[in-house]
Amino acid sequence: MRHWIPPHAMSRSSGFSLVELMVAIAIGLLIIAGLAGVFVNTNATQSEIEKSNRQIENGRFAVQLLTDDLRMAGFYGEFNPTELVSPATLPDICATAPADLIAALPLHVQGIDNEGGLACLPGIRAGTDILVVRRTETCIAGSGGCDAVDAALPYFQASMCNNVTELGSPTVTDRFTLALGTSGTARHKRDCTTGADRRRFRVHIYFIADSDTGTDGRPTLKRAELGAGGFSVVPLVEGIENLQVEYGMDTNNDGSPDVYHPAPGSYDGCSGSTCIDNWRNVVAVKTWLLARNNQPTPGYSDAKKYVLGTDAEGEENAVGPLGDSYKRHAYEALIRLINPSGRREL
Repeated sequence: MRHWIPPHAMSRSSGFSLVELMVAIAIGLLIIAGLAGVFVNTNATQSEIEKSNRQIENGRFAVQLLTDDLRMAGFYGEFNPTELVSPATLPDICATAPADLIAALPLHVQGIDNEGGLACLPGIRAGTDILVVRRTETCIAGSGGCDAVDAALPYFQASMCNNVTELGSPTVTDRFTLALGTSGTARHKRDCTTGADRRRFRVHIYFIADSDTGTDGRPTLKRAELGAGGFSVVPLVEGIENLQVEYGMDTNNDGSPDVYHPAPGSYDGCSGSTCIDNWRNVVAVKTWLLARNNQPTPGYSDAKKYVLGTDAEGEENAVGPLGDSYKRHAYEALIRLINPSGRREL
């Protein structure tokens, strides 16, 4: 038996009215808009976190690279370079001839304060420092994990033979050899018969370039490395746009720095051999690196001032405000030069 349903009841259960449908659509659009806003904000926040993480990683890696190399500055195997006579003038850091390398041996580190334009350092960024590290490899050429002797590369030999032609010679340069490959007079081990170990001689020049490759505009920490036929430039870390250095000089010969200065070659109005000796007295190095994100942040303007040590007049070496859309962070490190400072403590 069928039940009768009033017509007005049937109309109420037949579907949504136009007003109800429009209200539902409006609410749905509001929810979608809110979710879209949350998604955009989350995505932007994640992007900024990733930029910051890359910048922090790059800054720390750059500091570690400099620290590791500086800790080995002045390592010449068994040879003590304090016996060497200082060069008459400050060495040309781009020189590659063995005679020039030998003359520069007493200066385990060297630097140029806020100057550029050197032929071996293409694209150097204006207003940044240059840092030079001289040392030998810790491994012996041809031994496990160390490349064999290459005739085109410079190698250092420290004599261990106590005879009149080597360690017993009154001429300091008879106690070692620095030459290409196996050329030159060989030095010997304690038995005065076996050839002394050869270690590859390294000169590393750190600088900031305007671009990583070509004219991409990404400031980069680079290193010019002494190799076959001259220096080759190796990009190390992107986003490093400034390098500033101060050198800790040991003025009382106790192995500890007594004064820091960005340009030992002009410290305290020095002249002649005193300026060269200031470089020989460097036993510690302070470095400041300014790292920036590789991508700009929309809507951001860098209004910060970054203090990267002091200048030659003792004033703050300040950078900024730069007013662009890149976020930055400054990194500072104090590195003891183990070999030159340790020799002074003996």
